Amino acid sequence: MTTAELLAAAAFSEDRHAQAFPSFGSERTGAPVVSFCRLSDSPIRLHEPILAPDALLIIDPTLVHQVEVFAGLDQHTQVLINSSRTLHDLQLGDLLARCGPDHVRTVAATELAREELGRPLPNAASLGGFAALTGVVSIESLLAAIRARFAGEVGEGNARAASRAFELVAADATVATGATGATVATAATGATGARDA
Repeated sequence: MTTAELLAAAAFSEDRHAQAFPSFGSERTGAPVVSFCRLSDSPIRLHEPILAPDALLIIDPTLVHQVEVFAGLDQHTQVLINSSRTLHDLQLGDLLARCGPDHVRTVAATELAREELGRPLPNAASLGGFAALTGVVSIESLLAAIRARFAGEVGEGNARAASRAFELVAADATVATGATGATVATAATGATGARDA
């Protein structure tokens, strides 16, 4: 949920409308959790879960073959997966065929977080890569949202991790620009420490 809230806060700072909300069921600790975020230049009237996202951010890469995280995607969907492995190593040929190679990327957000925070909390770093891939918010707005949410060195470490992820993905991605709205789904497990990221 923290990831979706940070994305919404970054969009708000750009004078856009945003909506972030989780999808909860009878989850146990460590169970997959899905959060949604809608961004728009006009007021958002919808409040239901997003079934066909414009973008998907997967924070826990173990989910790619365990649950249906890719349901509802098409050739226009942007996908970022937190992993140090390549898409080939993750065996995601079907995803590449559906979304196209320019729309799917990985970024080693957990490793960046370990280096900058000393803890494997990949949420902020994942968002940095996500901003580079999709262009839905600027890196400056995202860094401001991170620093507003987390004080002191925790905020600065998360900001450094996000900046590094942004640079890595930007160097490798074709950024979609000019988007006036986006619907985003994020997938993580409860074990990722999303509240502490």
